[in-house]
Amino acid sequence: MSRSVRTRPEGSGQALSEAYDTALLDLDGVVYAGGNAIAHAVESLETARAGGMHLAYVTNNALRTPDVVAEHLTELGIPTGPQDVITSAQAVARLISEQVPAGARVLVIGGEGLRVALRERGLVPVESADDDPVAVVQGYGGPELPWGRFAEACYAIARGVPWFASNTDLTIPSGRGIAPGNGAAVEVVRIATGAEPQVAGKPLPPMHRETILRTGAKRPLVVGDRLDTDIEGAFNGGVDSLLVLTGVTDGAQLLAAPPQHRPTFVDADLRGLLTGQREVTEAGDGFACGGWTAAAGAGELRLSGDGEALDGLRALCAAAWTVAGEGVCELDGGKALARLGL
Repeated sequence: MSRSVRTRPEGSGQALSEAYDTALLDLDGVVYAGGNAIAHAVESLETARAGGMHLAYVTNNALRTPDVVAEHLTELGIPTGPQDVITSAQAVARLISEQVPAGARVLVIGGEGLRVALRERGLVPVESADDDPVAVVQGYGGPELPWGRFAEACYAIARGVPWFASNTDLTIPSGRGIAPGNGAAVEVVRIATGAEPQVAGKPLPPMHRETILRTGAKRPLVVGDRLDTDIEGAFNGGVDSLLVLTGVTDGAQLLAAPPQHRPTFVDADLRGLLTGQREVTEAGDGFACGGWTAAAGAGELRLSGDGEALDGLRALCAAAWTVAGEGVCELDGGKALARLGL
């Protein structure tokens, strides 16, 4: 499918919660961090729901079951049922079920979320490479996952058993900072075996397919904090996206984003669902948004004017992405971002 290259964030005259029927929300770094709600998330989501927007929570974290995730969100003040939670465990379980017989045994390297998802697809989770599994599935198992579990995966893969991974996120946000994610654990097994897993989670198509099948969304908006999973997943699915700056992505990474990592909209947090989005317009040899004008030249991105920091960032994105075209902007945006406090 041919796509035009995005060279600026889009504007919206409507609140995003009115322009889209369903928000496909990432969890870690968007709704909560370290288990605690991110500022403005609870009230913003309640307002969006009250206005008629369907809220669905889409996570690459395969550790927890939809019931547990829904209970946690409800405790935070975001009433949620398990049917509104879609996990990479569910996506990878469907992927496996399409390639192995019903009732087949699958070696699980991960947590309860994987086991529940496999049973939902009529598959039997097992714990050892000696249990005659027909597949190996690996997902995030929490910080206490024993090292020996990786060895079990390696033993089975060495015998020719196909290997599946829920996702390959190298990192995961926590209340204390950035911690190793399932992708780091997948690398351990990859290095030891030389094998390559089939991967289901964001940004790959199996996760988008699982999400649409379970939500029935017609005009979805992907909301996330990661360029390489949430935003790229929206790009691969051909749907619009909102990047919020409450997680792992900073201003410098956004300016350097290649086409598949450029979001449709950019906002500080989930309050962005409740508002329109300021339009970026051409202004001479640069781009204007709010009270700011951004331009590229002399090896750097320049910013002039004043106003809201997000408007300055949107203008800088337009300048950077236009210069980059189908590549990556290599101009220095440090001074401009410092003016915005980003």
